[in-house]
Amino acid sequence: MRYIPLLVVPILLYNAFAFLIFESTDSDFREAIMFSMPLVSGATFSLTVGATIIILAVLLLGVEVVKATRIGSASIVDHVLATVLFIAVLLEFLLVPEAATSTFVVLMAIALVDLVCGFAVSLKSASRTVTFDG
Repeated sequence: MRYIPLLVVPILLYNAFAFLIFESTDSDFREAIMFSMPLVSGATFSLTVGATIIILAVLLLGVEVVKATRIGSASIVDHVLATVLFIAVLLEFLLVPEAATSTFVVLMAIALVDLVCGFAVSLKSASRTVTFDG
């Protein structure tokens, strides 16, 4: 369980909303308002489903970057699964009409950043642990 990339959560949420919760094509689930609140300025702030999923993905990206600092076999498995997740998200974007949205592209970009940063942080961490006795 600890090896599973956390970014799978927002991807699964997106798919749950796209395929299970909002099956009707009459409404766009990404624009559905989760909650609204009046601000002091007089404006009303509304948080949509799409924005909530993206916020969750960004928060989980931070956790994934911290996880990338681990060294050992766990980090290798984590990187492999992050690669598989990115490839799956890319294929879904290219092949599934419901995934051809700007929200999904942002999720795909976040998965790519996770993949690249994970490898970069791991390589940097691993290079610091190598010592030479002379």
